[in-house]
Amino acid sequence: MWGIIPAVGRVSGARPLASSRALLPVGSRLERGVARPRALSEHLVERVLLAGATRICFVVSSGSSDVLDHYGATAGRASLSYVVQPRPAGLCDAIFRALPLIPPEDLVFVGLPDTIWFPEDGLSALRSRALSFLLFPVDRPELFDAVVTDGHGRVLEIQARHRDAASRWTWGAFKLTGAVLQELHELWRARGRRDEHIGPLVNEYIARGGVALGVHAGTAYADVGTLDGYREAMRLLRAATRTSPPAAQVAVDGARSEPPGAPAPLFAAEGDAR
Repeated sequence: MWGIIPAVGRVSGARPLASSRALLPVGSRLERGVARPRALSEHLVERVLLAGATRICFVVSSGSSDVLDHYGATAGRASLSYVVQPRPAGLCDAIFRALPLIPPEDLVFVGLPDTIWFPEDGLSALRSRALSFLLFPVDRPELFDAVVTDGHGRVLEIQARHRDAASRWTWGAFKLTGAVLQELHELWRARGRRDEHIGPLVNEYIARGGVALGVHAGTAYADVGTLDGYREAMRLLRAATRTSPPAAQVAVDGARSEPPGAPAPLFAAEGDAR
């Protein structure tokens, strides 16, 4: 079982050189009893591991080695691989960079490393081998990819940042097989690789007879690509700590981690693969 993490977004600000947004400090983790800043993408890695992934592929930007330096060869029980997106070309291009590694029969989880969402085990709700999206309620769906479903949970349309969105649910991650990922890749190529975001490509996939499911199992979602999103993510982490003891959280060296407090923002975000 695979996880694909497109870690191609960049941040800049306090440091002289830009670094990967996936490593933005959000929350903290314990290392030998000492609280250390926790990389944003570690929250997604943890959730993918909870879903049963044993292999994770990070897609990184050309010339960027900080994600590899941070994670190394393993995270928890999963072995890690890295592929390169040579130039910024959108989320679809980033995801398909991992395709040569994935056999058609394998299951694949795809998540965005600049988001934090709950419940932590939400990916376990995606039980079908069909293309299925984990959905989360949001207050301002016009700022997200609103996912419209019918009464049976089939996706009718994904409305990307639609002013009059017909749904208040957005997707935060999705699951599919390697074979379906290959189908989407072939469709993407047939459309001239013009789809940067996943929504228009899935809409065309559905129009041609493909099936996508929406699972309304998410409870809270924050996109950390903006300052407001960062603050919302920290609020969610604090609320999760208050309401229940933190589960074992996988750090890069297998240490336990926890999100007890909010560090001061260190970076301003720029660029987005979504």
